[in-house]
Formats: sequence, C-alpha cells, structure tokens
Amino acid sequence: MAHRMDELKQKLLGLINKQPPKIPSMGFNDANYHFSQVPTLSINSKTTPEVDRPADQDILEGIEAAYFSMRDDFDICRFELEKLPEVLDCDQIQRDFKKLKQQHQVVSKKVLQLILEHQNGCNAEYEKMVEILEQLKIALDLCRNSRKELNIAGKQFTYSLGILANYRKRKLAQNLLNNLMMIKNLHSFDKRCQQLLHEEDYAGAIVELKQCQKIASKYRHFNCVAALTYKLQETLENTDAQLDRVLSQTCYHFDSERYQKLQLAYQLLGKSQVSMIDHLHVHYITAIYNSSLNVVHSYVHSLDVLESTENTGKNPYKVLCQSISQDVFIPCLVHLCQVLFKIVLSYHQLVKWHHRSDNDATESENLNVENKMSIQKLDDNLIKIWDDVQRKVSSLLLNADLAHYKFDQFVQVLRVVHRLIQVGEEFCQSKSEDLQESIRKQSVNYFKNYHAQRMDELKIFLENEMWEICPVKPTFDILQLQEFKSYRNSMKHFKSNPQSSPTGPNYSTNSTECSSSHSQDGSSITGNYFIRYADHGTPFDARLDDTIIEEDILASENEGSGYYSEDSEEESEELKKDFVEEFGDDNHASVIYLVYCRLLVKDKKDKHHQKAPILTNTTLSVLRQIGKYIQMSRLLQPIAFQIITCMSQLFDYYLYAVHLFFASDLSVSSANLYSQELTMTLNKISDNLILENNLQESDNIEGKILKPSLSPMVNLQKPEHLHGLAERIVAVESLVFLAAQYQFLQGYLEYLVPQPNKIMLQQYFTQNIASTSSLRYPIYMTVAAQAFDLRQILSSMAKINWEVKDVMSQHNSYIDMILKEVHIFTVRLEQVAMKVPIPHAAYKCLWENIAHIVTHTLVQGFSEAKKCTNGGRALMQLDFTQFLTKFEKMSQLRPVPHKEYVENYVKAYYLPDIELEKWIKEHKEYSSKHLFGLVSCACQNNKKMKQKLMQVIEELEKNPFNR
Repeated sequence: MAHRMDELKQKLLGLINKQPPKIPSMGFNDANYHFSQVPTLSINSKTTPEVDRPADQDILEGIEAAYFSMRDDFDICRFELEKLPEVLDCDQIQRDFKKLKQQHQVVSKKVLQLILEHQNGCNAEYEKMVEILEQLKIALDLCRNSRKELNIAGKQFTYSLGILANYRKRKLAQNLLNNLMMIKNLHSFDKRCQQLLHEEDYAGAIVELKQCQKIASKYRHFNCVAALTYKLQETLENTDAQLDRVLSQTCYHFDSERYQKLQLAYQLLGKSQVSMIDHLHVHYITAIYNSSLNVVHSYVHSLDVLESTENTGKNPYKVLCQSISQDVFIPCLVHLCQVLFKIVLSYHQLVKWHHRSDNDATESENLNVENKMSIQKLDDNLIKIWDDVQRKVSSLLLNADLAHYKFDQFVQVLRVVHRLIQVGEEFCQSKSEDLQESIRKQSVNYFKNYHAQRMDELKIFLENEMWEICPVKPTFDILQLQEFKSYRNSMKHFKSNPQSSPTGPNYSTNSTECSSSHSQDGSSITGNYFIRYADHGTPFDARLDDTIIEEDILASENEGSGYYSEDSEEESEELKKDFVEEFGDDNHASVIYLVYCRLLVKDKKDKHHQKAPILTNTTLSVLRQIGKYIQMSRLLQPIAFQIITCMSQLFDYYLYAVHLFFASDLSVSSANLYSQELTMTLNKISDNLILENNLQESDNIEGKILKPSLSPMVNLQKPEHLHGLAERIVAVESLVFLAAQYQFLQGYLEYLVPQPNKIMLQQYFTQNIASTSSLRYPIYMTVAAQAFDLRQILSSMAKINWEVKDVMSQHNSYIDMILKEVHIFTVRLEQVAMKVPIPHAAYKCLWENIAHIVTHTLVQGFSEAKKCTNGGRALMQLDFTQFLTKFEKMSQLRPVPHKEYVENYVKAYYLPDIELEKWIKEHKEYSSKHLFGLVSCACQNNKKMKQKLMQVIEELEKNPFNR
C-alpha cells in the first residue's frame, strides 16, 4: 500500500502541472432512453441527483480495488464490460452507471480538495523544479560542449584511450573481486583441509595448505589475512603430526593405497623417503613394545603387581611376565604371538611393497636411488624387528614356570613357539636363536623330569606286567596311535622333500609354494604364512593340531584271534600213512602224529589268520611314549638328539628287563648263544643305565634306574607249561615288534637330528636294535635246556658199549629216550600254541635250540666213550640217522641245524692219525673235552700219536684266539 500511495502522489503532482481535462461525453443522448416506469438519468451530466445519495466517504470506500491498479495493461472499460452478464439488464446498467458516476464525482471532488490543500507546497516544489530545470539546462550545455570537445579529441587522437580506460576499470573491478574471493577462500580453508584429511587425501590437503600460505603471504597487507598466516602455520604443524599418527597405524595394518598417499604427502612436505623409513622403524619398535605390554597386562589380575609396575623403576614388562599365572600362560602366549604376527605381517607387506615399487619404478634416477636406499634400510631393519619380537616372547617364556605342566600343555607351548620360529625364518631367514635358547632351557628342565618319570613308570609297568598279549587288530599300525596323529603325514612324506629342514621352510618374499608339504608342529601345510594370512587371521588363531581321529586299535570279540582251534582241517591221508610206516601203528605214534598234524594245521592257519602283532600293554605304553618323544624332537630341533637318546633308553630298559626276566635261568653254557652285538648292547645298558641296588649314595646315579624285578605272579617253573614259554614268547616277540617299530622310525629320526649326530644314531640302530632278534636264542634256549633231562640221557649213553664188531639194525634206547622227550615237548608246545600264537621265527628258533641241545648232547655222550671200534662208530651213525629221520618230521626242520656238528665228529673217528691233527686244528667249534675223547678213542692203539694230539689240544686251549 505504501508503494501504491507513492505512485498516487506522483500522479497527483502530474495533475498539478496540467489543466484538469474535461470529462468527455459518453456519446449517448438522453432522448434515446425512454422508459415509462423508470426515472430517467442523465448520462452526460457531471453530477448525479442527490436523492438518496450516500456519504462521500462511503462512496470512496466502495470503489473496487481494481481501479487502484498500477499495471500499464489494465483496461477499465474491458473490466466493466466483463462484469456484464450474458442477458443485459438496462436497469442494472443504469444503476451501475449511476454508481460509477457518483464515485467519479466524489473522487474528482476529493482530488480537487487535496490540490487546494497542498497548493502552496506544490508551488514551492514547482519553483525548485524550475531551478533544477535551469541547472539541468546548464549541465546539458556543459555536456554538449564536453561532447564536442571529446569528439574533437577523438578525432585528433585514437579510440584506444577509451578502450584502455574501460579495460583499466574492468581490471580494477576484477582484482577487487578476486581479492574478495581469495579472502573468502582463505577463511574457509580450515574446513576444506579437515575434509581432505578425513578423505585421506593428504597430498591434496598439503597442496591446499601451501597454496594458502603463499596467498596469505601475498595478501598480508590485509589485517584479516595477516592474522590468518599464524593459523596456517599451526595447521601445517598439526597436519604433520596427524600424518605421523596415520603412519603409526601402518604398524598394525598395512594399506598400500594409504601408504602411497602418505609417501606423496611426505614428499610434498619436503621430507625424504629415508627419513620416513626411520620414523616407521621407531613406530614399529614402539608398537611391538606397547602391544606386548598391553597383552601381558590384560592377563595380570593382581592389583599389587599392576601398582608396582607403575611405581618401581624396574622393567614393567618383565615384572608383568613374572606375574602371569600358570592357568593363563598359554592363552597369554598365543594372544601375544597373534598380536606380534600382525605387526610382523605389516612390516613384511611394507618391504614387499617397496620391492615391487622398485621393480616398477620409472621415475628419475635420484628417486630410484632414494628408493633403493629405503629398501636397503628396510631390509637391514628386518633382523632388528624380529629380534625385538622374539625378545618379548622369550622374556615371557623364561619367566614362566612350566615344570608342572602336563605333556599336552607343554607340547602346545612348543607348537606355538615352533610356529613362531617358522614365521621368523620366513620373515627374515632368522634362526630365532633367542627363542630357541629360551624354549631349549625350559625344555631341558622339563624333559629331564619328564624322562625320569617315564623311566620310573616303565619300571612299574615291567614289574607288574603279566606278559599276556594285548589284543590289537590285525591291521594295527604304530601311526594309528593318537600320539602320532599330528605328524603321521609328515612321516609318510618327509623323504619326498629331503632338502627341507625339519624346523620349517626356506624364506622367500616372492615364493608362492611351500618348501614342505607338512608342518613339524602338526598342521597339514606349513610356510607362506604371510600369503595365507594376508587378509585375515593368524597362524595362532586355532589349535595347531586340531585333527581329531578316533583311535581304534583293539581287536573286538567277533574278530578272529587266529589262535589254534580244534576245528582244524582234515589230515592228509598220504601224510598219515607215511608217518605210521615210520613209527608203527601204535598209540605212541598216533599221538605224535596227531600233535604234528595239529601243528601243521596251526601253522597253516597262522599264515591266513594270525596277522595281529604280539605286544603287551607295556609295549603299547612304550609306543605311546615314543610318539610323545618324537613330538618334542620335532619341535625342539636343538635338543632333538638328546630327546631321541632318552627315547632309546626306553627300548634299552625294556630289552634289559626281558633279558633279565627270561634269560637268567639259562642252565647251559651261553658262550655260543649270544651274538657279539647283543653282548655289547647288554653290557653297555648295564653300565650306563642300570643302577645296582647295593650302590652307595656317593656313587653317580644320575640318569640311572634300578633293576626291575619279575612279577611274582609270573611262574616260570612249571614243566608242563614249558617253564613259562607262553610268557617268554610274548616278552621276546613284543620286544622284537618294538624293535621293528624303532626301525620303521629310523629314517624319520635321522631326519630330525643334526647331521653330526646321524652317525651315532645309525650306530645305535645297527647294534642295539638289530641285535634284538638274536635275544630269541638264549631265552628260548632256557626252555629247550629245561625240557630235556640231559643228565639221564648222558647216563644212558655212558652205558652203551661202543666196542662192537658188527652193526645191529636196531638203534640204541637213548634215541627213544630223546625222541620221547621231544614228543613231550611237542605236546606241551601244542598246548602253549593254544594259549598264544607262536610266530614262525619263534617256532623255528625253538626247534633249532632243541636240535642244538640234542646234537651237543650226542657229541658230549660220544666223547665220553672210552673205547670205540669201527662197529661202534657205525652204530653212532645209525643212532644219529634214526634220530634225524624222526626229528625232521616232528620239527619240520630241513636240514636239521647242527647236523654237521655230529656227523663231522663221528666221521673224525675214521681219519688217519696224520689227518686227524689237521682236523683238530681246523674244527675249533668243539671243546677240549670233546677233542680229548675223540683222540682217546681214535688213537687208543697209538700212544705216541695220542700224546702228540693231546699236546696240540692243550696248546689250542692255552691260546683260545687260535681256536
């Protein structure tokens, strides 16, 4: 409304300077309108009748707002015409016209009144306007003159002056605008800089900052910009600190894109790449220390310890390590290794990024030189980083008390440390001497006590062993035991990669293949930790040996044991006929034949059914301990040979116990029963391992163990049980089986020990392990020697008259006595075979010992003959031939062992005196007593030769090495 009033005032002023126009006639004549009933209204009159006329103020207020419109395109006539209805009403038109006429009169009157009221002021204003008009005329004249002069100047000079002037004005305006915009941008810089830093566009933020600094220095003459300069410098320092914080985050997680942005930002700040690497090294050392401290701190729950670490001047990390309780040590160790692996992984990726960047570099020579210097510095810091890592873990290990840990817990610690050593070897080809030394110290102390406990445990097992077969499946294999599950694959495949070290794979930053297919700590794959765990996880996240395999080694009841059964196969009629022809159709021969056939059937069934190994509960316990010892050997390379040596003591003690229990009652000479290797082995075990009960306290007993004693529940005195043959078979064959398992492990054990110790290990297997099977002869000889009444046999042979002229067709009675003893042995052997299976090697050894006993008894009996004729010598041959015929069929030994021992002795009777001397010197297997008997009979008619040969025998007896 104020705006409209101003316009109205201007119009009124315009009306003052003009004569009010006369209102023109509307163009109608009143005579044209004649209405009979409606009063006439003069349209052309300027006034309207005063009949019922409203007040002027009411008329003014009744004027429609449209008449006050200031629009140029407003048409009053059209406005009124548009208001007419479709069917015209003349009366209404007259009334509207009258109303408009009244409004017009009132408006005109009001205008005139206002003009009269303001006439004086209007006149004054008019005079001012006239004065201004005069001044405008003067200014107009001045402008005209100036234009004329400018026209003259333009003609006389050039139009360039005008252009320059306009250009100058434009430049001034642009400079002013630019200054204003620059000042505006400077004041909004801080917000933009923080936005760029948030978006990790560090280079963009630094470029923006430096540009702002240049601009600020240029516009320092502005007061607001001068104050901004100090703020920009402070922002630059804060940006450098923020970049350093972001750089420190690289120690925990390496992001190649972020790191590249950081490098560009440091270059823009004017810092060299080498100085950036130095900063990074400090950050990595700090990260290792802080992370280790935080991890160990989280496992210490004692408030006193936490306060002491803050108040005392001691090394807080060492104090915290000493305060870790036994129940949380393993979780703390695993957590520490996980955190440190992330830091090492980040550094590994950093070094790898620089190597790859150097290979792809296309920059200038200076930049390449700087990158090579950075790579050299990074490579030099590899060892420093890893040494700091292993020092933190070593400190935790050395300050822990692991003496009371269970074996599985200690092995878990070994696996964790071993995996960390593998990481170190892959990281920087480090042998991790600190880690190995710390775990070696812990392991030596732990294993010393552990081995002593196992030896005492083995002694208890042996002293309570009943020497009965532990029923296992025919498919039993040592690798089926739970203790071998973590490395059974590595045992099967270690020969396929002889170049690999048992401590882990060779390190290579670009390697994508494992140098070994199986880890020494139990996992199926080792190496390439920085590739396999590049994105997530660590080698220490899950259990290192999480393979769960159910141990199923014991035979069930429905599985055939393979023992002898009464339901044997049908006997061969042809064999029966042949046997009866030899022995006669009597009860005695039938019994022998039946036993013989049953043994044949049993032997045949053994070949098809009896495949399960013979072992005892003690054997199984030793095998389990072997598995645990090998686990420690694999994880403790520096002391692997010491552990394997202790493992061999388990076998040696077992061997010594079996020999002590079952060979001490040997009733015959053992000179020819023990091999040289077995004798050396037993002597060495007795000297180095066995502790005599009567030793004084001052004697050196470290590493030794008392002699075991046989359980009183084991009876080895019953003849009907062949003096404990079943127990002896189980003991010896279980020992042989144990030796076979050691031989099976030999290659892998040699693979675990260092090269200088391989020869000693091979010597142990060549002597101790290889001599085990020869223990069968003295132990089974104790049974064979007690199965025969040798005194009665020799007494019967002493009664034989060997001075006969003619050879009889019937053999002597002592042969029947011997065969009867053999028959009794056979029956009892068959009864033993029903209790325990007799392996072929044991069966053969038993009969060889029987042959040994009988043949030596025959020679002993022959040598006691005072006189002997040719007929007597033929009778000796007849007796021995008869024995061989029957014995071969009963023992199934062809040829009978020691057969030549008797035959050569009998044939020596026929030798001439001259050749007999040579024969005596060549056959050193006979004793002096045997030779004296031979010479006495052979030279009974030649005393001179007899004396000479006696002297030869005495000389041979004095020099046993010549025999």
